[in-house]
Amino acid sequence: MWIRKGQRDQLKGVDSPMPTQVVSNEEFTPRKQTPKQKQVEHLIGEMAAEKSKKLGMDRRSFMASAMGLATCFLASNKVFGNAFEVDEIETMESAAIDEKWPKQDYFIIDVQSHFTNGVAIPGFRTMEFVKNMGFNLKEDVASYGFKNFVKEMFFDSDTSIVVISGVPGREINRDAKGNQLEGQGRTPGGNRVLPSWLMAEAREELNSLAGSQRALSQGNLAPNHYWNKTTNSIDKTALIEQMERELTKYKINSWKWYCHTDPGQSGNGFQLDDDNAFFFYEETRKRGLKLVSVHKGYSYQSRTLGHLANPKDVEKAALKNPDFNFVIYHSALQHGPNEANWKTADGYDATTGDFAWHNVLMNIKKRNPKMNNVFCEIGSFFNILVVTDPEMAMHGIGKNIKYYGSDHVIWGTDCLWWGSPQWAIDAFKRFQISDEMCEKFGYKKITKEDKAKIFGLNAAKLYKVDMKAKRKPLPPDALDKLKTAYLERGGMRSNAAYGWVRASD
Repeated sequence: MWIRKGQRDQLKGVDSPMPTQVVSNEEFTPRKQTPKQKQVEHLIGEMAAEKSKKLGMDRRSFMASAMGLATCFLASNKVFGNAFEVDEIETMESAAIDEKWPKQDYFIIDVQSHFTNGVAIPGFRTMEFVKNMGFNLKEDVASYGFKNFVKEMFFDSDTSIVVISGVPGREINRDAKGNQLEGQGRTPGGNRVLPSWLMAEAREELNSLAGSQRALSQGNLAPNHYWNKTTNSIDKTALIEQMERELTKYKINSWKWYCHTDPGQSGNGFQLDDDNAFFFYEETRKRGLKLVSVHKGYSYQSRTLGHLANPKDVEKAALKNPDFNFVIYHSALQHGPNEANWKTADGYDATTGDFAWHNVLMNIKKRNPKMNNVFCEIGSFFNILVVTDPEMAMHGIGKNIKYYGSDHVIWGTDCLWWGSPQWAIDAFKRFQISDEMCEKFGYKKITKEDKAKIFGLNAAKLYKVDMKAKRKPLPPDALDKLKTAYLERGGMRSNAAYGWVRASD
């Protein structure tokens, strides 16, 4: 039986701003909590009870504070070894945290953030292997909705700008009579999770509310979304009509592709280096948008087409289109801890620190050291590894920086699936590669300058964000005012993750 992570924690009396196990977004079967994760969870509870009592605070308030999060990192270090820079005093004095980790140190752009439009998670319940499991999963629309998205991403985290990131699905341009469809009419039934029109509307609502740029949005259109089954080829007329719409009406900021999905029912997916993709590049090049964000890794989303999530096609696409930039989501991690025997499945080699398909992405850069239009995104890569195996997180981030450079690593979190991203932000602020691993594998210590680039400066260049405008001493925008009011009224992080875990854990 599955249960929401937040509900599971409530039933067990667990209150932790840092997830103490991997949560499922319903695209994979939840895995059991590992013995070390259980140890961390127990230690967090034990330390929190002791420290909150000494401070005269109730435990809920303590765990919603920065001191509570510092306690989580200290507990993780005690179990997994020192992956986080945290001092004992930070678990007892908020002033020590403010001094060491000032709030305004980093400008943060989260390039992978999601909410849903009246559903819980895209298409999971329609998959045959899920039906065969016999799970009775309930919908939890509010947790994934726009209002909670605003709360978690802006009120409860230091995120400056979000990129509302697409999920697979296509829009229907016209009805049976040839009339142009609008709004919800474009995405009936199962295609209504997070369509391009909705992302654009949400972006405009956020920016209008704020009175400044706080959101960007992606477009879902991909080479196989409109398909002529008679000719077994792209329906070029429909594709170009939708491309024009997304660029001129929705004013999207990037394309978001899933090569291993088939919204147009072509019978297959596509690759970044096939003829259909090259046709798309040429058409979008004419229209001025040359930024492609592509899901790679996490191939279990499609057992049939999952092989197309391998990043091997990045090489030719990037070399043949040097004027484009390619952001590779998840840094191409093939399997995460949600997969049974995931280290074995990933071919993890502790002697080299390599694992699939991250190693494929790294090898592309090794072969092409002068290639500079590929970027490694770390949503559901850093946060999922640092919770489960901090040593693998060190290898992953260490190799990204070693081969691609800190100016080609991009911050993302995959939230709301993980709840508020603040724990991941604080985790990366404190994250460090050990001296031993630096010496053994040739990694470098992650500097504050590296982290500033990764947190937001790199994405700002890709998305043409006016950094000067964001750094001017402007009056607080509407979102900041709402955040202040929210906090003054006693608002605090829920510490809830909205994904699923096993009820028996």
